[in-house]
Amino acid sequence: MRHDKVGSVMTTDVVHAAYSTPFKEVARLLADHRISGLPVIDDDDKVIGVVSETDLMARQATAPGPYGAKDRAPLGRLTRSARRQAAKARARTAGDLMSDPPVTVHAENTIVEAARTMAERSVERLPVLDEEDRLVGIVTRRDLLQVFLRPDDEIRDEVVDEVLVRALWLPPRSVAVAVAEGVVTLTGHMERKAETEIAVSMTRQIDGVVDVIDRLTYRLDDARIREEQALHGAADDWLRGL
Repeated sequence: MRHDKVGSVMTTDVVHAAYSTPFKEVARLLADHRISGLPVIDDDDKVIGVVSETDLMARQATAPGPYGAKDRAPLGRLTRSARRQAAKARARTAGDLMSDPPVTVHAENTIVEAARTMAERSVERLPVLDEEDRLVGIVTRRDLLQVFLRPDDEIRDEVVDEVLVRALWLPPRSVAVAVAEGVVTLTGHMERKAETEIAVSMTRQIDGVVDVIDRLTYRLDDARIREEQALHGAADDWLRGL
């Protein structure tokens, strides 16, 4: 089954900074390219951190007000997070501003894996690495959403070819497959319940599928048969132990 790779949707012309890139140059890069963050790389093109607009705003947020700076707690009394924010407020370079370690993804990872990483780590962009962990691109939430722009006909063809024919060895027309706005409806009669479950599960995993409507019926409830066999097997084991 095809899963689009991150490399197929990433941006390869990556705006990035070096550890020593000055604060104002970082701000200019973000403004000129209309982006909200960029990776920081070392001399070997390895990603060592990420700078976002939030990191830059830390300096503005701690600037003295019109009536002078307020008293602040000594640095040693601050939490670890507060100490990092205080350090960013005094930052002069990308290396001082960046958040590390960076959250990254590899070009060969699937779009599903990248989306899961973004959700779990609450980030909006991911630097993309090659096999040697060097920066080759960047992917954003908007890039990942492209998968849901797949035409319905293309999704339908993949369900028929990959799920029905190749996985279940069924004739292409044995199950009616209809796709509307990414929602797949499976209609038909199959031999075993397990086959219907496989069909629905695999269809859900296809890129661009929003939901699956299951209208499949079956002749044999093999799930119940498997449960009965398991119970008989457990009983036999118990009897042999007497």
